[in-house]
Amino acid sequence: MNPEDKQETAGLHYQADEKPPLSVAFNLGLQLAVLHLSVTILITTLAMRAAEQAESFVAWAVFAAVAISGVSIILQSCRFGRFGMGHMLMMGSSVVFVPVCIIALTMGGPELMATLIVVSSLFQFVISERLSLFRRVLTPAVSGTVLMLIPISVMPTVFHLLTDVPEGSPHLGGPLSALVTVLLICGITLAAKGSLRLWAPIIGAITGSLVAGFFGLYDTARVTEAGWLGYPRFEWPGLDLEFDSQFWALLPGFLLAAIIGSIRTISSAAAMQRISWRRTRVMDFQGVQSAVATDGLSNLLSGFAGTIPNTAYSTGASLAQLTGVAARHVGIAAGVMILLMAFFPKAVALVLAMPGPVFSAYLVVLISMLFTVGLKMVTQGGMDYRKGLIVGVSFWIGTGFQGGAIYPEFFSEFAGGFLNNGVTAGGLVVILMTFFVEMLEPRPKRFKTSLELSALPRLRGFLDKCVSESDWHISITDRLTAACEEILLMLLREERDEGQDRPRTLNLLVRKKGNRAVLEFITRAGGSENIQEKVLSLGELIDGEPIEREISPRLLEHHAVSVQHQQYHGLDIVTVHVEFP
Repeated sequence: MNPEDKQETAGLHYQADEKPPLSVAFNLGLQLAVLHLSVTILITTLAMRAAEQAESFVAWAVFAAVAISGVSIILQSCRFGRFGMGHMLMMGSSVVFVPVCIIALTMGGPELMATLIVVSSLFQFVISERLSLFRRVLTPAVSGTVLMLIPISVMPTVFHLLTDVPEGSPHLGGPLSALVTVLLICGITLAAKGSLRLWAPIIGAITGSLVAGFFGLYDTARVTEAGWLGYPRFEWPGLDLEFDSQFWALLPGFLLAAIIGSIRTISSAAAMQRISWRRTRVMDFQGVQSAVATDGLSNLLSGFAGTIPNTAYSTGASLAQLTGVAARHVGIAAGVMILLMAFFPKAVALVLAMPGPVFSAYLVVLISMLFTVGLKMVTQGGMDYRKGLIVGVSFWIGTGFQGGAIYPEFFSEFAGGFLNNGVTAGGLVVILMTFFVEMLEPRPKRFKTSLELSALPRLRGFLDKCVSESDWHISITDRLTAACEEILLMLLREERDEGQDRPRTLNLLVRKKGNRAVLEFITRAGGSENIQEKVLSLGELIDGEPIEREISPRLLEHHAVSVQHQQYHGLDIVTVHVEFP
């Protein structure tokens, strides 16, 4: 198998299931709490201020966003049935939803936004439950392109905040405070090593606010008037259940944002899993499904509360790599602290009083990083001519629609201005083009049978037919048959070990990909044993385990160049790559 699959995470002091000392959990949890509190408050405030909402509703939205973020982090760090990943997965307000939320607030107010968030959150439950069906569509190229378009759609609003200063204030106050903020954040990030880099945004924002305060731009009255304990006035917006033309015009944008948010959560969950164990384990797709389900639950709560939806952040993975602590208890500590901070209005007021130029400078750096994240996702796995065409065309079409440069006389009022947003327009293009390319791929040959040893002769006959009809070299028949036999034996052993008496159906898909034949075995979920893990752990027999249990994995390793076992809730998918002679 791939050598990198067997690598170990160096310098990991506490893996996910280990309990660090209370002082370690508290210190790291506090650091994560401060980082995510500021991001959540700033993103929520950006959307509410850009849509010119009343200050009382801004305060409520921020309170709700912070409280829901804390609850979501605690839930992600634990495992309750289908919810919670069981890792230190941080949650906070999603910048992906900012453009569509601003439009919804402007067009129909908080009631319309809340309804759209609730509906889109239900779609995330569908994604979680049927994650296996989306595995070929929710590609890194799709999510990366949309992430690259987010700065394009948000930056006009962010740059407008550069001039958001009180009347009669000194002319140098705004530009100087913004410049100091950007220089400090970028300078510390570029020059610092270790955990100091994680504090760069906060250091820059605080210093920029001090400079702004020197020029009288900082709203100190807001901070002094805020109490130490309490919560804002209840401003629940309710739901708009009329489902008029505005709802249907904006719904595709919210569903697209929910898809991108789910992809972001999937990526963050995968990154967190990879660095949470001393020896890299096979991806826990059931845990990823639970992470997306928790994301949907947090957004459902956000919709009912009338605030910006959440998504998963990768900050926890970065901190774990820097400190060598990936314990889920750190996530629990961070979530509890964030939840408690929601009831400290003075801490929230310190962020809300931040001057517009400082706020803008902070967000310029924050949102710009999304472009590089998207670029990395797009280039993941290389860049061929197909991917390059899809990403390039989608990105520039999205940019054109955002700027109103593409036939505005036709599209400016189309579907309530649905295509005026670059994220929505470019996202639709990249998804449609990806669908088109998927449709061009040769259809796999399919075979359905019962999962039992007596099915082996029928499977052999099916593989012989595939080889003859596809003009493949006859010598690959033995390799395909041998690999199929070992997979069947291991799936049957897994079924016996779990004591299952209900027969399972096996679906086999065979297709060609480059110089390899790909076998995909799909069946109802069996037991906890993972075939990929068994192959990767060859030679690491557990005490008391019979040696014959190594025979099938060793033979499979000999015949196949790649084995992947994806275990979802209710479904197992084993993918085997066999190289042509």
